[in-house]
Amino acid sequence: MPADARTLAWVALARSAIPPRALVTLLRTFGAPEALQAATRAQLDKLVGPALGARIAAARGAGHASVAELDATARWLDEPGHHLIAWDDADYPRALLELPDAPVALFHLGRRDLLNRPALAIVGSRNATPQGKAIAREFAAALGGAGLTIVSGLAAGIDTAAHEGALPSEGGTIAVVATGPDRVYPASNRALMAAIASGGAIVTEFLPGTPSRKESFPRRNRLISGLARGVLVVEATLSSGSLITARLAGEQGRDVFAIPGSIHSPFSKGCHKLIREGAKLVESVDDVLGELGWAASADAAPTSRDVTVGADERGASDAVATAVLDAVGHDVATVDMIVERTGLAAAVVVSELVRQELAERVAALPGGGWQRLDHPARR
Repeated sequence: MPADARTLAWVALARSAIPPRALVTLLRTFGAPEALQAATRAQLDKLVGPALGARIAAARGAGHASVAELDATARWLDEPGHHLIAWDDADYPRALLELPDAPVALFHLGRRDLLNRPALAIVGSRNATPQGKAIAREFAAALGGAGLTIVSGLAAGIDTAAHEGALPSEGGTIAVVATGPDRVYPASNRALMAAIASGGAIVTEFLPGTPSRKESFPRRNRLISGLARGVLVVEATLSSGSLITARLAGEQGRDVFAIPGSIHSPFSKGCHKLIREGAKLVESVDDVLGELGWAASADAAPTSRDVTVGADERGASDAVATAVLDAVGHDVATVDMIVERTGLAAAVVVSELVRQELAERVAALPGGGWQRLDHPARR
């Protein structure tokens, strides 16, 4: 979109960090960001008081840094498909307007229609297990098939899997990033970001050129939860940033969901903490849809191959495969543990584990552990 005077005025306000409540008062009075930018100090002091008036006047001053930022933003906006969506735009996300600190403007690539569709956020650990990523991908595909737009933060691990599962679905996906819209973080997600910009939506409140900064991620997280009706945490350690997103969701009046896991896994500790604190325990997609009062469409049924080892598969498998899979169970198990549980020779166990890994029924974990790949979304 062309970087006209109105757009650049909104960009300047976004950079100014004027408190949202004061900004609402000012915009109601002046009617447009351009008029607010041109307001005198006396007018500002009369509306918001001398102290805040001084802050606003100083913040909107165009020093060398802000001129450079405005120039970079103007260049970015001149590119096809690049948009700024401000408070006074009809398709600014209505869900974000409920927040006390809603950003005055968002930088956007992709589908604008996704910004006001019913959405669910899926978040979790960056260092997720194969089981956790498989669950996130499958839940995202099924919930997206039910018509919910899946929101996440483009991080490695659970976020990436959620975007991948939801992108081809009816609901699509929104990635809320903690950098400028021209940056990719992590760099390994460059292709995924391009795919989402083409078939989903990328949004950020940070100006073009803004790099990844530690303090930006909690700000990003409030938008992930703010855009959604609820937040589903798939895997999380006790120090995971996804717990911040869950806390913000609760403060914003959104539902919080968590998937339980093994008592031995550090990636379950965060989810178990949330459940103890009142998050809704989730074992299937229907648990989420039912809590939201959302009717699943025919597309909600998973369409990929069911890798759960059920009665039919066990009947068709040989005794060794059945014994090894049962011995792995749903916790992390080492080869020695499986040998002890089955009575089989170590070489036989290792050979069978490799065969089952190729069949995507188990996954090898760092440290020599093995975990069964079972999909709650399909139960």
